[in-house]
Amino acid sequence: MPVVELRSDTFTLPTAEMRAAMSHAPVGDDVYGEDPTVRLLEEKAAGAMGKQAACLMPSGTMANLAALTAHAPRGSRVFVGRDSDVYVYEAHGVSVCSGVAMDPIDTDARGRLNIAQLERALPEDPDDPQFSLPSALCLENTANLAGGVPLAPADMADAVAFAVRNRLAVHLDGARIFNASVALGLPAAEVAREADSVQFCLSKGLSAPIGSIVTGSAEFVTRVRRVRKMLGGGMRQAGVIAAAGIVALDTMVDRLAEDHARARRLADGLAGIAGLSVAPQQVRTNIVMFRVANGRPSHGELIGAAGRDGVRLAELGRGQLRAVTHRGVDDRGIEHALRVIAAAMR
Repeated sequence: MPVVELRSDTFTLPTAEMRAAMSHAPVGDDVYGEDPTVRLLEEKAAGAMGKQAACLMPSGTMANLAALTAHAPRGSRVFVGRDSDVYVYEAHGVSVCSGVAMDPIDTDARGRLNIAQLERALPEDPDDPQFSLPSALCLENTANLAGGVPLAPADMADAVAFAVRNRLAVHLDGARIFNASVALGLPAAEVAREADSVQFCLSKGLSAPIGSIVTGSAEFVTRVRRVRKMLGGGMRQAGVIAAAGIVALDTMVDRLAEDHARARRLADGLAGIAGLSVAPQQVRTNIVMFRVANGRPSHGELIGAAGRDGVRLAELGRGQLRAVTHRGVDDRGIEHALRVIAAAMR
C-alpha cells in the first residue's frame, strides 16, 4: 500500500546528491570556526537573505530562540503573533530560557499582526519601572496556521514601520521563506529586506535532513553564536550537515513551485468532496487547511480512516486539518489521497 505523507514537509528525505555530498564533505571544528563546509553554507545563506552573516543551527526552534535572545534583553518583551509557531509550537523557550516575555498579538486571516493592538500594547510611560519594555517584534512568513500564506514586503510594511517608530528589532521567522519567495516571484532577499534577522529551515521543503540558519548583521550573528553555544548547539564537525544544506540551496528552491501546484490540485479536489470545507483560492504555497463541515465523521475519525489506507494527515487544533505537499508527494500521491479521503468521508 502506498504511503502519502501529508503531515508536514519535515518528512522530506535527503536526495542522493545530498547523501553523496555529506559523505565527502571537508570538515573541521565549527565551534572554532574551522569547518570549511559550514562556512560555505553560511556565506550562501547570508547572500540568499541579503544579510552580512549567517549561523548554522540544529533546528528552527533553536534558531528563533537564539535570534530573539540576541535581540531582547532579559526582562523585556517581544511582540509575536498569537497563532505564530514561535508562540504556539516552540514550548515558550524564549520565555523559559531567556527571561523574555512573549506578548501575543492577534493576527488576521493572512497572518498579519494587528497594528492597533500593537499600539495599545506599548507602555504609556516608558520610564515607569512597573512596565516591561518591548525590545523586538517577530513576524512569520509563510504564516503556518493561516494556511501557508506568503507575505509580500507590502504585507509586512505596517508592522515594520511600527517597529522602526518604536526602535524595536524585527525578527522574521522565515521557516518557509523560500516557499514565499517562489509563490510571490520575488528573491528571498527582497522578502527579507526589512528584517533585522531571519531564520529559515533547510529541513522542510528544501529537503535537507537537518538544520536551520539565522542571518543578520555580522555583530548580531556573533551574539547568536554565543547563545547557540549556551544552548548546546555547537556541533563540531557540522560540515556533514552543512553539505546537504548547500545542495538544498543550490537545487531545491525552484522546485518548490511543484509543491505549490500539487497543493492547489489537492485543495481543488478536496473542495469537490461532500462534507469538507476548504478554500482552494487561498492556497498559494504548499499548505492546505480544511475541516469536516458538519462534524461527521469527526476530524479524528477522518485522520484514522485515511491513515489506515496510507494517507497521513495532521490535526492542528479546533478541528482544523492540515495537508502539506513536498518532494515526497508526487501527482499519483495526490490522486491517491483524494480517493482515500473521499472514501473515508462516505
